Amino acid sequence: MFSFSMPELILILVIALVVFGPGKLPEVGKALGKSLQEFRRATTGSTEPPKDEPIPVQPVKAETIKEEKKEEKKEEKIEEKNPEDKK
Repeated sequence: MFSFSMPELILILVIALVVFGPGKLPEVGKALGKSLQEFRRATTGSTEPPKDEPIPVQPVKAETIKEEKKEEKKEEKIEEKNPEDKK
């Protein structure tokens, strides 16, 4: 698309460093990268979800959670009765 030589790229980076400062430069780069990624995805028509979106999970029944808590409590009681096992 564009052809930049090495001195031109260095000049652009120095100007960006002066304008945004060293603290904001990583944030600006991250935002620019995400914008380019979204643009490429929109132009290619890709339907796959981005990698940073959460993965859908199945709901868990309340009984399963209660059983897990009971098991944890039993394990804690066993550990309290046998303190030498922790070492």
